[in-house]
Amino acid sequence: MTRVRRKRMHCNNKELHRKYKTKRRTKDLDQVQHDLLPENKSRLLNQPEDEDLPGLGQHYCVECARYYTDDRMLTEHRRGREHKRRIRDLKAPAYTQKEAEAAAGLTTDNGRALSSSVVGPQSLLSLKRKNDIEAVAKAAEKAAASSEITAMVTE
Repeated sequence: MTRVRRKRMHCNNKELHRKYKTKRRTKDLDQVQHDLLPENKSRLLNQPEDEDLPGLGQHYCVECARYYTDDRMLTEHRRGREHKRRIRDLKAPAYTQKEAEAAAGLTTDNGRALSSSVVGPQSLLSLKRKNDIEAVAKAAEKAAASSEITAMVTE
C-alpha cells in the first residue's frame, strides 16, 4: 500500500505563513515615519536600560522597529536585505487619511467627504444632487456679484 498524498497544501506556503505571522509583527510604515522625526528618533536611540528587552534595549533599529542583543547584530542587520528593503519602502511618503478615505470610496467626485450617516448608492445620488444644487447657487451668487461690480464701475 502506498502513501496517499496529503491534501493540506498550505503547510509549505511561505506567503500564508507571512500573512498570518503576528508574533514578530513590527510597526507599520506610517508609524515608523513618525518615529523617524528628529525628536522621536533621538528618544528611541537613547532609551533607558530595560531588562525585558533584548540587549537591555540599547541596540534598536528605528527603521525596522526591532531590538538586537548587541551592536554586532545590529550592524549585520543594517547590511541585510530586510533592512534595505524597509528603507526603500520608507522613502515613499505615507498615505494621508484623506487619500485612504478616497480609496475606500468615502468621498464624492468633488472631493467632499461623505457624512457617517450616508450609506449606499441611493444616498450617494442624493448627495450628488445636493452638491449640484449648491454649485448652481454659488455660480448664481458669483454672477450677481460680478454684475453689481460692473454696474458700480460703469457709474
